[in-house]
Amino acid sequence: MDNIFHRPEIATALAGQILQVSGASASASGLFLAAPRRTGKSTFLREDLRPELERQGALVLYADLWEDRKADPGEVIVNAVRGELGRHDGVVARLAKAAGMDKVNVAGVFTFSLDKVGLAKGVSLTAALAALSDATAKPIVLIIDEAQHAITSSSGTDALFALKAARDELNSSRHHGLRVVAIGSSRDKLAMLRNSRDQAFYGAPLIPFPALDEKYVQWFCERARLPAKLSPRPTFELFKQASFRPEILGAAVDALRFDFSLAARDVPARMRQAVQEQIDASNAETLRVIHSLTPIQSAVLRVVAAKGDAYAPFEAATLQAYEAVVQATAAAPVNVSEAGVQQALVALQDKALVWRAARGVYALEEASLADLMRGEGMLDMVPSSTA
Repeated sequence: MDNIFHRPEIATALAGQILQVSGASASASGLFLAAPRRTGKSTFLREDLRPELERQGALVLYADLWEDRKADPGEVIVNAVRGELGRHDGVVARLAKAAGMDKVNVAGVFTFSLDKVGLAKGVSLTAALAALSDATAKPIVLIIDEAQHAITSSSGTDALFALKAARDELNSSRHHGLRVVAIGSSRDKLAMLRNSRDQAFYGAPLIPFPALDEKYVQWFCERARLPAKLSPRPTFELFKQASFRPEILGAAVDALRFDFSLAARDVPARMRQAVQEQIDASNAETLRVIHSLTPIQSAVLRVVAAKGDAYAPFEAATLQAYEAVVQATAAAPVNVSEAGVQQALVALQDKALVWRAARGVYALEEASLADLMRGEGMLDMVPSSTA
């Protein structure tokens, strides 16, 4: 029995839209898909979309910018290309211009060792991808998972512009095409990659990635293996309550599976209870981190959550908002300074509560955190003009 829920209809339709671009479409510029974290995006990419793209004739490269959060996103993107080059000796041979060189400069901004590949110095990302496409006679699809992290470093931003140059060349009549598919857990953050004219993928379509639906819940209920079969309709309501996160349902079923005293008649009620317990446990862990913050860190986080897209860390009104929150929450007087705010923002990034783009734009790491904090009354003391 397959332990992975597959979505072949969506994969087939999406792959077709990615590869079959008409003159009236902007998707050749790139395609951006947004859905909350832990809702099955990465599984779909690996298990359904990538195989379908390959079935339809594409060469697929995959870069996960969330896999190693300490790695520079620009290096992760370039290394995805490097890894594919290593599987095509003939392409490397044609690109290499001098024997014995073990460095390659990609798009003028990346220099890294390629001992095992042996590219000559000065080979651009455009040249490498064009050679791959020409040698394989296939269009290339580069999937970037958690793509919003690309703009958290200057080299990540540079990598996007290098991909834009490669895209423009490969989508000409001389080659077989390059499609960049960017997946992210925050629509607002992904939008920063394509909303303004100074971004590499300006104008690329940004669409919501479809959430797992009743078909997934039906599949899940058939495999739960509890003393009584789960009913799909109420289970789907629980799934919505869990914000469409499969791991919440799975953890709830595991809790019931190991309750050897569980009677069949009690399964529906215990399932409802177990799902709520998993949601509460997840929220409690997040709240535990928040409650461990210093007064200034807590004040900054609350103001970030309250202001949302309008958050400007060092404006006078924002500094006043920090002051108001500190006065309402701190047990002792706390000095609020720009330096202190900057240190707090760095600490909040380290705790994976706040995200920062290279251009100094800040946002919550998880958009749902604002709802949790608001529900706990943590934003009530933020001045109304801010909240």
